[in-house]
Amino acid sequence: MIRLLKLLLLALLLAGAGAAAWGAWWLHRPLPLPDTVTSETPLDVSIEPGSSARAVADTLARSGVRTPPVLLFAWFRLSGEARNIKAGSYEFAPGTTPRSLLSKLVRGEQALRSITLLEGWNIRQVLEAVRSSPDLTQDLAGLSMADLMARIGYPGRHPEGRFFPDTYRMVKHAPASSVLRQAAQAMEQRLAEVWAQRASGTPLRSPDEALILASIIEKETGLDSDRRQVGGVFTNRLRIGMRLQTDPSVIYGLGERFDGNLRRVDLLTDTPYNTYTRAGLPPTPIAMPGLASLMAAVQPADTKAIYFVAKGDGSSHFSATLEEHNAAVRRHILGR
Repeated sequence: MIRLLKLLLLALLLAGAGAAAWGAWWLHRPLPLPDTVTSETPLDVSIEPGSSARAVADTLARSGVRTPPVLLFAWFRLSGEARNIKAGSYEFAPGTTPRSLLSKLVRGEQALRSITLLEGWNIRQVLEAVRSSPDLTQDLAGLSMADLMARIGYPGRHPEGRFFPDTYRMVKHAPASSVLRQAAQAMEQRLAEVWAQRASGTPLRSPDEALILASIIEKETGLDSDRRQVGGVFTNRLRIGMRLQTDPSVIYGLGERFDGNLRRVDLLTDTPYNTYTRAGLPPTPIAMPGLASLMAAVQPADTKAIYFVAKGDGSSHFSATLEEHNAAVRRHILGR
């Protein structure tokens, strides 16, 4: 009888040792994933907030991890980390083991994506980029501009120019509104920092006016070396009450009516954005200015120039008198 008990105990020990060995082997073996999963197209798994360890195991199995959920759940429990799994959007590539999978879930290493908003874009282009991103959850459908700004925490603000052009990192499947909120907060911060550095004697009366002027500077030149000079021209015009006469503002006021050809009749047709027919700044920004244009608006070049004309190579010729300006127009535009 004693011999039989010893044999049974030995069998149990061997079985336990075998199970332990199998478990150690399994933890380091790649999990079976769908054949379509590659390093370029990893398995996409979303863990909902509040999910239990058992629900996480079920979600993984439904998403394509070809392992019995009960086995995954047992691993989560035995590891002691079941309560530390974090919700979010995850990606798993071939070669993912049970150990590396759980480590990623516990550390909250969510899948990240990026979206770039470019300097000089207007609000329509911003929204097109955000709404067309396959990596964002779209929550802006059907919203008016006013509702959109309220959604991101800026009720009553005009959306034009309110988003700082930059590359933003976000969790995959983040709400589209979260990107706009981040970009709006970035612009608010940059504008406050720039306004605090404004030159003494500026004719600009508020950060909003600085943003409007910066948006015009952004559209008037792509050369960093010319930005402060352009800012100086417009600052001089504002000081003496001269109309800004900037084509990009007129074009913005035309909206979808602009066909790529700015005509004389457009310059003569009054709109709130026609800086040929109206003095001062337009009512809102006309695009998203970058940091260089923001600085050019508040720290313009100390210049006597009140005119400038494109030279055809991306740069501009700046003039202090109408006579000099007309000569520059003949040379650079008319080729005389």
